[in-house]
Amino acid sequence: MSILVTGVAGFIGFHVANRLLERGATVAGIDNLNDYYSVALKRARLEELRRRHGEAFRFVEVDFADEAALDRATQGLPFDSVVHLGAQAGVRYSIENPRAYGRSNIAGHLNMLEVARAREARHFVYASSSSVYGGNERLPFRVEDRVDHPLSLYAATKKADELMSETYAHLYRMPQTGLRFFTVYGPWGRPDMAMWLFTKAILEGRPIDVYGEGDMRRDFTYIDDIAAGVLAALDNPPPDDGEPKAGGSKGPHRLYNIGNNRSEELLRMIALIEEACGRKAERNILPMQPGDVRDTYADISAIQRDLGFSPSTTIDEGIPRFVAWYRDYHGLPD
Repeated sequence: MSILVTGVAGFIGFHVANRLLERGATVAGIDNLNDYYSVALKRARLEELRRRHGEAFRFVEVDFADEAALDRATQGLPFDSVVHLGAQAGVRYSIENPRAYGRSNIAGHLNMLEVARAREARHFVYASSSSVYGGNERLPFRVEDRVDHPLSLYAATKKADELMSETYAHLYRMPQTGLRFFTVYGPWGRPDMAMWLFTKAILEGRPIDVYGEGDMRRDFTYIDDIAAGVLAALDNPPPDDGEPKAGGSKGPHRLYNIGNNRSEELLRMIALIEEACGRKAERNILPMQPGDVRDTYADISAIQRDLGFSPSTTIDEGIPRFVAWYRDYHGLPD
């Protein structure tokens, strides 16, 4: 099996590529290595994949929003399925830089659909987001819920990706699975996310900014569980049988929530980081930020039923693992 993984230098892309390579697949990875966050971290992830897997991993630096460059880059790459994890991430950044999201998340998604269609890919698995649920107030979020009221442009672009994929499933019968990720964390994580920011500030003796007056809840999902869910989805393309799928499509297109199925208090997450760091945080209590939602909570019954997905890592286990990795990566003492 040969898989094309986009966003391979990213957090989830790195872990998914590593898991695919561990089980004997060859992986062609693409990424544009943009500077939204540390390029050094992205390059370190790529080097780790090369160190572990040698020639089974091939990397090409390319921006998949650039149609011509993407076509040239993928022309000689062998792959029979696509795992499209690359995107412009970040809810708050989308408020300041909306055009980056139109380019990467909308034009880029369309370009990747065209690459998969031209190659007659066995399966196109792509990253959506729990952000699509926007202002929904009923918890837990179900894939059957309407998602018509996004609170950020990032969320709107992810909903647009789902709609484009549904169209391609209908017109071209392309098997696709969209995964709505819920607050992913763990080793090799993203420096722009709260868990990294809090850990860094606490270890440096600086205050942390706690938004939403601390009254927020998140369905924190450990990266190993996420990677297992992505591979389970990849291994099970939706059938083109005319029957309704998760998310409502009658074409070969399924949508799944992929979360931990637990909604944890933000303050509990902070307390676990403090315990792992061995020191208390000074907290700046602040109001909600534009684009944020107060609570997330994944109903994962569809992916459990169809794929046997069963997340196993609680934040009590996962947060100390992340902090230990953070110390090791930065050469900090225990």
